[in-house]
Amino acid sequence: MTLAPELSGGMDLLREVVSAGVIAAVGHTTADFDQARQAFASGARLATHLFNAMRDFHHRDPGPAGAALADDAVTCELINDGFHVHEEAVRIAVNAAGAERIALITDATPAAGMTDGDFHLGPVPVFARDGRVTLSDGTIAGSTLTMDAAVRHAVHCVGLPITTAAIAAATTPATVLGIADRTGSIHPGKDADLVVLSDRLRVETVLRRGAVVHGNLP
Repeated sequence: MTLAPELSGGMDLLREVVSAGVIAAVGHTTADFDQARQAFASGARLATHLFNAMRDFHHRDPGPAGAALADDAVTCELINDGFHVHEEAVRIAVNAAGAERIALITDATPAAGMTDGDFHLGPVPVFARDGRVTLSDGTIAGSTLTMDAAVRHAVHCVGLPITTAAIAAATTPATVLGIADRTGSIHPGKDADLVVLSDRLRVETVLRRGAVVHGNLP
């Protein structure tokens, strides 16, 4: 559950969420560094959409992004589509936190996988043009990103090793969700939900529990 800890009752809600066993996340927030740090110290373990929809990082007030990157217990989401976060900011975040604390996400809207057009995000009209999804005023509103594209962008544009991108796309999210004992990496006894990529990092085959559900094995 994503919340803004600086809002009235925000910290009380955070503690209730944590006590209920729900993963608490800090995001869509104008919290300053100290407020965000207090939220993480109180049990929040995720930064939603790092750098986006939150107070800017500043050298005198690192804000929620700085608090998240500085806390070894916090995982940081990144929408790695080339629009939401600059490639060098992605590289900085990965270097600061390590792949084990970076989770590549899509923030995908109904426009994902579709051609350019007009869509709705809930009741809100959004417009997809050249891979970018915006409101009528130009504000970014979600993405058309798919996870394979996020991995390709991480490797081809950010310059991350494929092993780092794979950890951020699969292992880290599974760890956050508490299911890394059965998925998120390739290991005997795990679920064998696998995606086989080509040399160009395009999806060739998908397996679910070891059975091919898309494409063919090489």
